Amino acid sequence: MEQKQSLPLKSKISYALGAVGKDMVYMLSASYVLYYFQDLLGVNAIAMGIILMAARVFDAFNDPIMGVIVAKTRTRWGKFRPWLMIGTLTNAVVLILMFAAPPKLDASGLVAYAAVTYILWGVTYTMMDIPYWSMIPAFTEGGKEREGLTTIARTSAGVGSAIVTVFTMMLVPMLGNMFAGSEAGAKMIEIVGFKYFSIVIAFFFILFTVLTCVNVKEKSTAEMETVSVGQMFKALIQNDQAMTVTIAIVLINCSIYITSNLVIYFFKYDFGTTGWNDAYVLFNMFGGAIQVLSMMAFYPLLRKKYTSLQIFYICLAMAIIGYAVLLVLAFTSMSSVFLLFIPAFFIFAANGMLTVITTVFLANTVDYGELKNDRRDESVIFSMQTFVVKLASGVAALVASICLSINHLQAGTEVSEADKLVDWSLGVSAASKAGLRMTMTIIPVVGLTVAYFYFKKRFTLTDERVHEIAAQVKAKRETGND
Repeated sequence: MEQKQSLPLKSKISYALGAVGKDMVYMLSASYVLYYFQDLLGVNAIAMGIILMAARVFDAFNDPIMGVIVAKTRTRWGKFRPWLMIGTLTNAVVLILMFAAPPKLDASGLVAYAAVTYILWGVTYTMMDIPYWSMIPAFTEGGKEREGLTTIARTSAGVGSAIVTVFTMMLVPMLGNMFAGSEAGAKMIEIVGFKYFSIVIAFFFILFTVLTCVNVKEKSTAEMETVSVGQMFKALIQNDQAMTVTIAIVLINCSIYITSNLVIYFFKYDFGTTGWNDAYVLFNMFGGAIQVLSMMAFYPLLRKKYTSLQIFYICLAMAIIGYAVLLVLAFTSMSSVFLLFIPAFFIFAANGMLTVITTVFLANTVDYGELKNDRRDESVIFSMQTFVVKLASGVAALVASICLSINHLQAGTEVSEADKLVDWSLGVSAASKAGLRMTMTIIPVVGLTVAYFYFKKRFTLTDERVHEIAAQVKAKRETGND
């Protein structure tokens, strides 16, 4: 009997690098596109919120269709890698265009430019994200190998997110000074800096995807029965565990993304002073390091003692505690960024582990769906993951934009540029600061609490149940092949 070979290390590393690249791109868009257009270019906050939310509604139709297209694709390079490469190249170009808005556009022109580029960014990101995650079952064996690679990929994606979280506002001013000149205003330096930083991110994105496509080969080329969009939605509705996981992902990511969208405003307009950017970078460096550490060390350590479900609930509790501490600290006379490291530890550590756990949960629902519905729809399930993550970012951006509008935290205030160089918080009322603080803490606590109780009631795929399903699926396949 021929012995099955484990996945080569080169394939694992290449696939992991692909995750780093794609999540660098995603985090840059999710965390900074609102800030770029609203605070730096002066686009109305509500208009930006509507654009970001409308793009996610469009994705409700685009993402599942992409899942079907991937399933129908037949080429000599497989069904996943062609779309992975096409999506990466087009998304990299659109990313650069999105952060390179023509300076001569008027207000309405900027709104139109933001809408077109952001919607195109979502479409092209879907082209590469769905095949990236959907190809896992095509080059791995089930069980530990698949869960292990999923964990590596999600950890690497977290590394990509952390890189952007840590380095964006460190490198943007540096690149802005280099290409715009130090004599340019503070705002213009940031605008130019974002343009060139997006070029750097796009370069690594393409490089890492090329390595993935070259070194990861699909094991199976068997024909798959494909389904219509209507049948696909029906299959998703029938897979109650997949729907439970995706709804939990929406709630969790909405909560996290609201904070990630607003935290830069907290440092700039609330924390204040000329050193706000240095404090913001330091905060993100700590948070990014904790997020990576949580995926690479905390999660494996906890996994030795606890089940995946137990870790999931522990993480939700950690995040809620972190937000509660952040709320308390925000309403004190705190002036040291180091105090913010306390809530940052809980929030970033929880977020890092949750990204791994929810992806593992979603992968497990594929076997569950095959057993229940006699269909194995990897592309369908993971197209839903792509959609809900982007939906969460859209909802979070809309909430953040409403907060910015209500609290008058927009580009263009009565305070002069000279005064703002000394203290950006000048001209921002105490009520506006309080509204910002409560939005970025209380709403996430509510979202995470709802996710906890909803998941506890609906999710049934314990570790034991997952092993039982895997055995039943294997037996069913063997019976069908006889």
